[in-house]
Amino acid sequence: MILNFKNWALALGVCMLAACGSGSDARNLVDTAGATPNLTVLSEAVNAADLGPTLSGPGPFTVFAPTDEAFAALLTELGISKAQLLADKPLLTKVLTYHVVSGAVKKADISLGKGVTTVQGGFFKVDAAGADVVITDGRNRTSKITATDVLASNGVVHVIDKVLLPADKTIVQTAQSIPDFSIFVEAVVAADLVGTLSQPGPFTVFAPTNAAFAALLTELGLTKEQLLADKPLLVKVLTYHVLSGAVFKADVPLGAAVTTVQGETLTVDATLAITDQRGRKAAITATDVLNSNGVIHVIDKVILPRP
Repeated sequence: MILNFKNWALALGVCMLAACGSGSDARNLVDTAGATPNLTVLSEAVNAADLGPTLSGPGPFTVFAPTDEAFAALLTELGISKAQLLADKPLLTKVLTYHVVSGAVKKADISLGKGVTTVQGGFFKVDAAGADVVITDGRNRTSKITATDVLASNGVVHVIDKVLLPADKTIVQTAQSIPDFSIFVEAVVAADLVGTLSQPGPFTVFAPTNAAFAALLTELGLTKEQLLADKPLLVKVLTYHVLSGAVFKADVPLGAAVTTVQGETLTVDATLAITDQRGRKAAITATDVLNSNGVIHVIDKVILPRP
């Protein structure tokens, strides 16, 4: 990542305050934040959530530290005051621990494109976007890492320009919020799979659009009502679209057979085209939509297991 001069200066200033090392005279993570002018709200939040002792402990931890401007933007986004935020200890704890990863993970060790599990239990994703390194949080909001590898005695700090938020929707709830998944949602309801796809999982779902379902109806010579009334067929087809575990785009095994929850396999090639058990192909048109219990990839054709 190439930092501009402003961000390089911020990184240098923080590094100087943190003693730029992991020796016995270096500040711990809490002291580093407390000594950094642009991380004052983070320090207040850590104290209000009673997380100081934890983040002063041996760790090591990696902290993605939002700036004061990032917290100001969050207050506007949530429509609350700083006093209200600091008074809500459960929310603070949930949000702050979502910014912490076990271990000292320096910039060079961040796995780009893959899920990063946080101390809070949720996950986010880090990608390279040109000269920037961008985090996608559980609500599919993005934040840039503006300074990296600020060393403390018990871990590493990376400075970010937006407060991360853990996911607040399951796979089903996310699908329900997207109009182009309305038939997929109807099918999940008709197949009695809402409860399953709302469980912790995690799952990976290849979610067909409404146009994909319309094409399937033409292909099978069925009406939507006939399809939704055939529960055995729906269950077989829908579970063929689900994988166990959160499989991000970067982790999809290309060219290898991937076993679905339904039991049969599919393959994905380097162009992100899925070949199903009938030799039909579906393109993955959007990837890595994060949810509390997994990941959604959007596809343009309903895939089918063996007849």
